[in-house]
Amino acid sequence: MSHLLLRALITLSCLLLAAGATAGESEAKRAREAARVLDEIMQAPDRRIPTNLLREAHAIAVIPDVIKAGLVVGGRRGHGLIAIKSSDGTWSNPSFVTMTGGSVGFQAGVQSADIVLVFRSQRGVDSIVHGKFTLGADASAAAGPVGRSAQASTDAQLKAEIYSYSRARGLFAGVALDGSVLAINHEANQAVFGDGVTPRRIFEGGVGHVPEVVVDFRDRLEEYTAQSAE
Repeated sequence: MSHLLLRALITLSCLLLAAGATAGESEAKRAREAARVLDEIMQAPDRRIPTNLLREAHAIAVIPDVIKAGLVVGGRRGHGLIAIKSSDGTWSNPSFVTMTGGSVGFQAGVQSADIVLVFRSQRGVDSIVHGKFTLGADASAAAGPVGRSAQASTDAQLKAEIYSYSRARGLFAGVALDGSVLAINHEANQAVFGDGVTPRRIFEGGVGHVPEVVVDFRDRLEEYTAQSAE
């Protein structure tokens, strides 16, 4: 093997390793941000997700810093995590997801917001396990109630399969997100869990090494759910 070819192979290997490290660092940052958002929301007693909703939820998705862009049509995109509640009531390892969609529901002038989705039925969970779904089309969605209970829910809210929330400028409130697409981020999952790992395998605990920063998000969900049961 010539020295030039050997040098080229070494350079390529270094670039691939660097790319992998960068991807892993990017995903770790997203996981930390998702855990931070969950903490900040759940530690606000009068504006948090109602405890009974958290206790009965089938899945929770947290997408920090969803960016609003576009002057005429508008749009948004963000990256986050989703965890599914198992049949025994414990939370699964989370999968990485992306959210894209129109600009409906954002406050005027807001450039980014934290988004939380609370899944209230198995149908929405099944859709995301298979790859992606559209809020309002594949699963009914409504702006979620906040506070110590969900007793003030309207009829439309009570029928919704997903409650959607947004936090912008420090305010956490229900928000309309119809038309938004939530999809599994396969590239991010592979960067963290390895090639060929499926969402179902992640949710069912079939992955070997799970980074501590990802486990931390799951553990926080466990903690807040346990508190809601007290």
